[in-house]
Amino acid sequence: MMVQDHSSPKTSKTLYLKHKVTHYSDTKNLDFSTWVSENSGKLLVASLLTISVAALFYFRTASVPTSTLCFQNSHQSRPQEPKLPELDLDSVQPILDKSSPFSSFHSEQWIVVSVSDYPSSSLQSLVRLKGWQVLAIGNSRTPKDWNLKGAIYLSLEQQASLGFRVVDFLPYDSYVRKSVGYLFAIQHGAKRIFDADDRGEVIGGDLGKHFDLELDGATAKKQKILQYSLEIENKTVVNPYIHFGQRSVWPRGLPLESVGFVNHEEFYTEVSGGRQYIQQGISNGLPDVDSVFYSTRKVGSEALDIVFDEHAPKVALPQSLMVPINSFNTLFHYNAFWSLMLPVSVSTMASDVLRGYWAQRLLWEIDGFVVVYPPTIHRDDKVEAYPFSDEKDLHVNVGRLIKFLVSWRSEKQRLFEKILKLSHSMALEGFWSENDVKFTAAWLQDLAAVGYQQPRLMKVQLDLQKTTVQRGEKKEFVPRKLPSVHLGVEESGTVNYEIGNLIRWRKNFGNVVLIMFVTGPVQQTALEWRLLYGRIFKTVVILSTQADADLAVEQGQLDQVYKYLPRIFERFNSTEGFLFLQDNTILNYWNLLQADKSKLWIANKVPTSRNMINGKDSSWLVKQAELVKKVVSTMPVHLQVNYKESGPTDQSIALCGSEVFYVPRRFVQDFVDLVDLVGDLDIHQKIAVPMFFMAMDLPQNFDTLLNKMVYKTGASSTNLLKLYSAQVPAVHPLVVSTESEFIKLIRLMAAGDPLLMELV
Repeated sequence: MMVQDHSSPKTSKTLYLKHKVTHYSDTKNLDFSTWVSENSGKLLVASLLTISVAALFYFRTASVPTSTLCFQNSHQSRPQEPKLPELDLDSVQPILDKSSPFSSFHSEQWIVVSVSDYPSSSLQSLVRLKGWQVLAIGNSRTPKDWNLKGAIYLSLEQQASLGFRVVDFLPYDSYVRKSVGYLFAIQHGAKRIFDADDRGEVIGGDLGKHFDLELDGATAKKQKILQYSLEIENKTVVNPYIHFGQRSVWPRGLPLESVGFVNHEEFYTEVSGGRQYIQQGISNGLPDVDSVFYSTRKVGSEALDIVFDEHAPKVALPQSLMVPINSFNTLFHYNAFWSLMLPVSVSTMASDVLRGYWAQRLLWEIDGFVVVYPPTIHRDDKVEAYPFSDEKDLHVNVGRLIKFLVSWRSEKQRLFEKILKLSHSMALEGFWSENDVKFTAAWLQDLAAVGYQQPRLMKVQLDLQKTTVQRGEKKEFVPRKLPSVHLGVEESGTVNYEIGNLIRWRKNFGNVVLIMFVTGPVQQTALEWRLLYGRIFKTVVILSTQADADLAVEQGQLDQVYKYLPRIFERFNSTEGFLFLQDNTILNYWNLLQADKSKLWIANKVPTSRNMINGKDSSWLVKQAELVKKVVSTMPVHLQVNYKESGPTDQSIALCGSEVFYVPRRFVQDFVDLVDLVGDLDIHQKIAVPMFFMAMDLPQNFDTLLNKMVYKTGASSTNLLKLYSAQVPAVHPLVVSTESEFIKLIRLMAAGDPLLMELV
C-alpha cells in the first residue's frame, strides 16, 4: 500500500551497512485439509494466482535498481562496525515549547498526519472528530500557505525551532518527519496518538467505537480478547486479513513466502485486556497492501474497493508472533509512545514496516501486545502509480528480520537501554544503518526531554517452550469468506480439481526442505525458484558459488556441495527430509507423490547418469577411487558393510548423477557422519553422493521413482526445452537463466500444474 507521501528521502549523507550472509526463516506447513473441508476453494485460488502473478511481476522487474533498504553489494568496501552510543538520560535538559503559538495548549488525544498537498476532504473529516486534536506535519513539498481550521500545522521552519535533536536526522521531503509531530504531541500532554494519513476517513466518525481508548479501568482489564495460538511450531508472523474475511489479500510487510498460507486458525486462545498498547486498524477500500498485490490485482484503471468483516472480533498477537503494522491507521497508547520512531535510513515504503516489527519485539519486554481491529477507516484508491522498486528489498529481507527479532535477547536493565541495543543490533545485521542508531539515541533523549516516562520492564520468559493448549482453553472462530470481486476468479469444477491437487502436493511435501544449487545468475533466478517451489515445500534454501545476503543465497561449491548440507540439516531439525536439486534439473513435483519419503531417492539406475564427469580423465578417477577407499576404511561397521555389499570393489567406484536426490530424516545423521569422514579430502559430488547412499542403505532399498526421470547427456543447449516432459519426475538437463526461458518453462510445466498458467 502506498503510505501517505512515501517518496524516497533526499539526504546528502551516504549510508553504509555491514553486509552479512543470512537465511530465510523457517516456514511452517499449515493444515490445508481443514481448509478444504470448509470449501474455501475460490479464495485459495485467488491467493495462489496472486502468488503466481506476483512472481511474474518480480521477474519482469529484475532490472529495477535496488531500493534504499541499506543493503550494499558484497564487492563494495565495508565500513567500520556501527558503534553503540552512550545514553546518559540524567544529563538531558527539559525541552519546553517556547517558540510555537501553541505553547500553552494541551490535549490527551492526538491525530498525527503528514501533509504534502492542500487539505483533503478526508483530513477535514479528521478535524471534526470530537475529542481529538489533528497535528499536520509539513515537508518541503507542502504548500507555503497550507492552512486548515482546527488543525495545528508545523512547517519545516517551525519544526526546526522546537529544539528536538531528531530534526537533524530527518529528510526534508518525507513523511518520516512525523517523528517531530509525535514528540510535539507528547510534549503537549498526549496519552493516545492515532497515527494516520490524509487519505482515510474514520468509519462512523468515532475512533472510540473502533479502538480501546481506555486501558486502565477494571472493565478494560477484565475483558477477554481473542488471541492467535502458538500451537504451530516456528510460526512467527500472521496475515490478519484472513481473520477479517479476505484470504486472498495480504498486507504490506508480510514476508512473501508467507503469502500462500491462506487457511484460517484451527483455534484461538484468550488474553486479558489492558495491555494492548499498539492497536492496528484494518482499512476498507484500499487497505495496506504491497506493490506486488496492487500492481497485479487491479483490473485496468478500476480502483480497488476491498471490504473486510466488520463483525469479526479483534484479535491479539501473543509474544513470539508478529503482524505487519503501518503508519496510517494505528493507535498508540502512552506506554508505547517510544515505539513511534520512524527510521530514516531505509526506504519510505519500508520505514513504518520495520518500525512495526522492531516495536513488537520491544513491546514484549514490558508485557504489552498488539491487537488488530475490524475495519476502522475507509481509504479511496486514487489509482496512482505504485513504486515497486522502493519495496523490492523489503520483500527479500523482512522474513529474515522477523526471525532475527524473535530470537533477539538483551540483558539491559531499562527499556530505553534495550531500545538502543536493539537498534544497534539491527544495524550490525544490515537492516538499517548506523544513522538510525544515532537517530534512536536522539529520539530517546528527546523523549526524556519532553517529560516522557519510560515504562518499567517486566519479567517475561521468552525462551519457555510452548505448552500444549488444553481443550477448555481453545476458542473457535471461523472467518467469513467475503467476496473479492476485483480478483476476477471464477470457481469451477476444473479449478476445484486443480486446487485439490495442489493441496495434496503441499500436504505431502510441506515438511520437506528443498535445497537448490543455482549455477546461473541468482539475481535473475533466485526469487523465481523460491516462488515456484516454495508453494510445495516447507522452504527453499538456495546455494550458489557467490553468496547474496539480499536474496538469502548462501555460498557453496557445486563439486563438493554435499559438504555444505549438514549445516542446513541442523537448521531444520524437525523436517521429514531434504531434497537436493541443481538448477539444471527441473522437478515435476506432481509426479513424486508415490515416492516413499522414508527411503533414499537417487537416479542410480539411469544409465546416462553414470557417464564420465566433464573434464576429468581416467587418472583423475584413479585418484578419486583411492580417496573413496580411504574413506570406506574408516567407516563404522554398519556403513562399511552396506557399502561393500552394494558391489564396488577396491579398484572401482560408483558414479551416477547427483543433480537430484532425497535424504529422509532417518538417514540424516549417517549422511552427516559420512561428510565428517570425508573431511578435507577432495572427493567430487558425483562420486561422494553415490558412495554415501550405498553406505547408508542397500540400493535395492532405494525408492526407484527417480530412475524414471529424463536424463540426457550431450544435448544441444538450443533445444533443451524439447527434452521436457510433464509425465516424468524430473528432467535433466534443462537450464533456465532468463525471464523468457522461465516463462517458456512455466508454460510447459502447466501441463502438470495448470495453475502455473497464471504466470503467463
